[in-house]
Amino acid sequence: MNIVIFGPPGAGKGTQSKFIVNKFKLYQLSTGDLLRSEIKNKTQLGSKISSIINSGELVSDEIVSNLIEKFVSNNTYKDKIIFDGYPRNLVQAKNLDDLLKKYKQKIDIVLKLSVSLETVKKRISERQTQEKRADDNEEIAIKRYQTYEKSSEPVIDYYKQSHLLKVVNGEAGISEINSEISGLIDAIKG
Repeated sequence: MNIVIFGPPGAGKGTQSKFIVNKFKLYQLSTGDLLRSEIKNKTQLGSKISSIINSGELVSDEIVSNLIEKFVSNNTYKDKIIFDGYPRNLVQAKNLDDLLKKYKQKIDIVLKLSVSLETVKKRISERQTQEKRADDNEEIAIKRYQTYEKSSEPVIDYYKQSHLLKVVNGEAGISEINSEISGLIDAIKG
């Protein structure tokens, strides 16, 4: 099965994705990781990506789509993907549907970790203390949360109309969230 997971920065997407990957033997597709891997492997595309990122721009949908197609078309990952951080907009969501169709696959469930801005602020200040992440401060967190809310809304609606969307209470503890997600995925697997 293929899964899409959504949630604002600090919602616990990474933690939940790892849990899903291990429990259901899936592969996590993080666009950030794909981009970093191209840069690290010093591919031609990698140097292009690097210069785009260094100039403060966002990598185009086309580049991201090409990387995702490489992943989706690989039989190792067929129907075993969790999309983390993608699609970020409606164009990407429709593009992902087309790509999956091309390789005789589809999205089976879309999980949205629902978390308040207050919780995100609290988690980010905890994470800042523990992990010393450079992208973790309250001001950036608020901005990223608002950007996420605004940009993900049309994508969330798109999946709601397709009856694929399941909202998960991201306020709960990690293990409660794990079991809620497990229940939702098990129900689909039948």
